[in-house]
Amino acid sequence: MDLRVLRYFLTVVQEESIVGAAEVLHVTQPTLSRQLKELENEFGTSLFVRGNKSQRLELTEKGRLLYRRAAELVELSDKTRNEMLGDAVNISGTLAIGGGESDAMRLVARAAAVLKERHPDINFKLFSGNAEDVKEKLDDGLLDFGIFIGATDTRRYEILPLPVTDSWGILTRRDSALAERNSIHPCELCGIPLLVSAQEQEAQAFTKWSGIKTEELNIAATYNLLFNASLMVAEGFGNALCLDKIINTADSELCFIPLEPREEIPLFLAWKKYQTLTKPAKAFLEQMYVLCRSDE
Repeated sequence: MDLRVLRYFLTVVQEESIVGAAEVLHVTQPTLSRQLKELENEFGTSLFVRGNKSQRLELTEKGRLLYRRAAELVELSDKTRNEMLGDAVNISGTLAIGGGESDAMRLVARAAAVLKERHPDINFKLFSGNAEDVKEKLDDGLLDFGIFIGATDTRRYEILPLPVTDSWGILTRRDSALAERNSIHPCELCGIPLLVSAQEQEAQAFTKWSGIKTEELNIAATYNLLFNASLMVAEGFGNALCLDKIINTADSELCFIPLEPREEIPLFLAWKKYQTLTKPAKAFLEQMYVLCRSDE
C-alpha cells in the first residue's frame, strides 16, 4: 500500500467527492480517479457505492474498514516522522496519551503543563475511551501511554502506580431522596433506575466488590463516557453509578453520594514493554515519576 494513495483516499472520504478532494490535493480529477481505481484493484473489492443517486460518495463495508485502517496507518506514519526529525536539544514531537474518565488525569495535566513550559515544541494528543480502546491503540503504537482504572491485565506493559484512587458512588439530582444521604449501601441500588458503564470490565469490578449481580439492578441505560449520562441524570431519567470527581458538581443541580463501605480503586500509567521511548515520552515519564514521589 502506498501511503500517498491512502492519503488521497482519506481526503476523498472526508470531502465526500472526487471533485472536492482533487481541489484540496491539487491533482486532476482523472489522476485521482485512476489512483482510487488502482487501490480497489489492489484489494479486489469496491470501496465506494456505485450508482448512488446522492451527490456524495458513500463507502462500502470494505471501504469503511479501509478508512479506519488507513487513518491509523497515516497517523502512525506522521508520528514516526515527527519523532525521527525531532531536535536533539529542544525536545519536540507529539505525545499521545489515552485513558478513561478519571480525576487522575489531573496528574497527567500537571506533568504536561511542566513539560510544555520546558519544551514548547511538544504537542499533546489526548484520547478518551474505555480500557479496551486504550489497549488497542497502545498496542498499535498510536498511544505512548495509557491510564488504566482498577484491575487490568498488565503483562504486556510497564506500569507506574499513581498515588491517587477512585471510588464508587451515585450521581443524582440534588432534589432527589438520595441527595439527603451521606452514603448509600450497594444493596440499596436494586430498587432505583440506574445508568451504568457499558464497559464490561468496570461492571464486573463493581459486581465482584458489591456482591450484587447485574440482573438484580434496574439498569435503565448504559453509557460510555459520563458527561452525556450526567445530562440524563439532570433530566430525571435515573441515577448514574460512576466514579467520584469526574463530573464537577459544585454549583450544580447534581451531587455525588459515595457508596459505603468505600472501596479505593487503584490507577496506573502504562506503556508497552520493550518499547524504545521517544524523547517527549521519556521526558513525560520522568516528570510523572517526580509528581508521583511528591504526592506519596
